[in-house]
Amino acid sequence: MRNLVLVGDSIFDNAAYVDGPDVRAQVETKMPDDWTVSLLAVDGSYILDVPGQLDQLPSDTQRLVVSTGGNDVLVQTEVLGDAVTSVGEALLLLDEAVAQFREDYCEMLEAVLATDIQSFVCTIYRPNFPDGDLQRMTSTALGLFNDVIIEEASLRLLPILDIRAIFTDGGDYANPIEPSVQGGEKLANGIVEMISNSGSHQGYLHGRR
Repeated sequence: MRNLVLVGDSIFDNAAYVDGPDVRAQVETKMPDDWTVSLLAVDGSYILDVPGQLDQLPSDTQRLVVSTGGNDVLVQTEVLGDAVTSVGEALLLLDEAVAQFREDYCEMLEAVLATDIQSFVCTIYRPNFPDGDLQRMTSTALGLFNDVIIEEASLRLLPILDIRAIFTDGGDYANPIEPSVQGGEKLANGIVEMISNSGSHQGYLHGRR
């Protein structure tokens, strides 16, 4: 058996939020019969928790998919509530948050590369907040953090699955920030497609909708 391992946070470890198959189970049902799928991702994890998850990789791991950073962004975007005197001041606050995110994300990617296992990276999807203003603010700020993921993963030649192109419907969410069964199936399709395409070409890949 070959093993596909999912590391990161509740984007993969979403069993507590759904009444149905979680992302791990949905990925496994779509992989060939000679593959198994292991879950090392833990709900609530941050970027720098991923290296500890990598220490638990099974010996038969053949592929690794990483989805992390959403919880870090939630913490960093608390600055959206800070009072500022200009748009420029607000951008400087965001720049500090993005710089810390980049430092942590680069450290995590180096740990991923050190495993010497073919690895894939996911972006952070947009939230689904019912408050329109909060949704717009967080989605705009999220673009800055996703730029870091895309840039740093691309520099290391790691294929990227942009989940923003997958989660396009309110039914994809179990709550404002967790995947539903519907969203999990779409994510599983994207992961399996990315893995199957990896043998023929590398690069910036989108999952099917």
